[in-house]
Order: sequence, then structure tokens, then C-alpha cells
Amino acid sequence: MHPTQDVTSHRTALTSPRGRRIALAAGLVLAALALAACAPGPNPDVGTPTADGSPAGFWLGLWQGIIVPVTFVISLFTDTVNIYEVHNNGNWYDFGFVLGLGLFVGGPFGASRGRRHS
Repeated sequence: MHPTQDVTSHRTALTSPRGRRIALAAGLVLAALALAACAPGPNPDVGTPTADGSPAGFWLGLWQGIIVPVTFVISLFTDTVNIYEVHNNGNWYDFGFVLGLGLFVGGPFGASRGRRHS
């Protein structure tokens, strides 16, 4: 580039509208691939009974969702405690677990509540 040329008239590939669209599309594809790579696989133990003879259901999922912070800390120091019961009955256990976890963190509006100064 000659020193007297106007620098503002020179466009690079990423500053043009077409280049930005291509970069955005590539970023979205990479984000989708990264999210797909994080997706869990099937649980072969769904529906299989635990030691007491029945798979974990909604109520146990709810309880385990509520106590997940405590169980998580304990699970860091022992191999015999897990935060999620793999021997569960499927969607109802998952629903209870997520509901219990939501109750612990304050529900859907827990994060938006703050102190109001009068």
C-alpha cells in the first residue's frame, strides 16, 4: 500500500458485510458443534432397579435436587457419593431433580430479586 493512499477505502474480508455474515455463520456452526459435543449419551441404567429393588422416581429426584450443593461437596472427597442417581425412572426423576435444584436456588425469579433501597 502506498503511504498516500486512503486507508479508510481499503476493506478487509471481515469488515465487509459479506465477510461478517460468513464469520457469524462459522461462529454459529462452531458453537453448535461445541454444544453437541457436550450432550450426554443415553443412560443404560434408566428403569433398572437400585439395591432396594425400585428405580428412583420423582420424589427422590426432588430431594436429591434440593440437597445437590451438599452432595456435590461430599462427592469431591469420596467415590461412593454421586449427585445424580443413574438408576432412575427417566423423565419424572429428571423433572423432580431440576425442580428441586430450582427450589434451592430460589426458583426462576431468585436471581432477579435484590435489595430494594427506599
